[in-house]
Amino acid sequence: MKPLDEQIIFITGSTDGLGRATARELAAQGATVLIHGRSRERLDATIAEIAKATGSRKLSGYLADLSELAQVRRLAEEVAGDHERLDLLINNAGIGSGEMKLGRRETSRDGHELRFAVNYLAPFLLTKLLLPLLRRAAPSRIVNVSSIGQSPIDFADVMLERRYDPMHAYTQSKLAQIMFTVDLAEELRADRISVNAMHPASLMNTKMVFESFGYTSSTIEEGVDALLFVATSPTLDGVTGRYFNQKREARASSQAYDAKARAELKLLSERLAGLAHS
Repeated sequence: MKPLDEQIIFITGSTDGLGRATARELAAQGATVLIHGRSRERLDATIAEIAKATGSRKLSGYLADLSELAQVRRLAEEVAGDHERLDLLINNAGIGSGEMKLGRRETSRDGHELRFAVNYLAPFLLTKLLLPLLRRAAPSRIVNVSSIGQSPIDFADVMLERRYDPMHAYTQSKLAQIMFTVDLAEELRADRISVNAMHPASLMNTKMVFESFGYTSSTIEEGVDALLFVATSPTLDGVTGRYFNQKREARASSQAYDAKARAELKLLSERLAGLAHS
């Protein structure tokens, strides 16, 4: 890959937590960083804070609520309208299990189970729409920020309408990300675009973790270190279709390696996202 100060990097969910800290570090190293958030106020504040901390003038902001696929499409159009290429896409945006004691099933603006929609379906569509920019920058990378928490998908009840559990909703969406990673890596191998999934750190000190669990066991800094390794380390040039537990390659849940299940997920995802099957 190019030196960081020559790269254009897009990080979703970068106005808070892991995404914000990663954006700050990449900006400090000279990269052009595209910041995404769903609040204009937080987006502007994040850009101002990172610019002040790093001295970078290579920052821009993109506003979108990833719970609505129309906004995902608009987001991709805006990025493509501003940039001819993209060297690195980090799909980091996501929502946790929420306050598990409440246990309410929530849906996206399109009527899909909310965690499946935001954590998986939105990055699925966004990545597909940004592939032309990534191809122009090849060799380029895609990193899907997943989790060590993974649950198999029941294709008879993907949207968890019959039996809902907030943690299962979250862990199902994270395994779906890894399944997409494995499929997309094979699809893009000839294009010199590497695609990997990773678990940054367990229970980092983020608002999402505090909301879900009420305690933490690792730091955002640990997560940033691991994410930057998978996203930028020269030692991973050409490495694709893998899942990392922090900096170590690991084995994901078995469904990630089930070609039939991945094919079923791909067909479902293309239908829900309004993409023609190819």
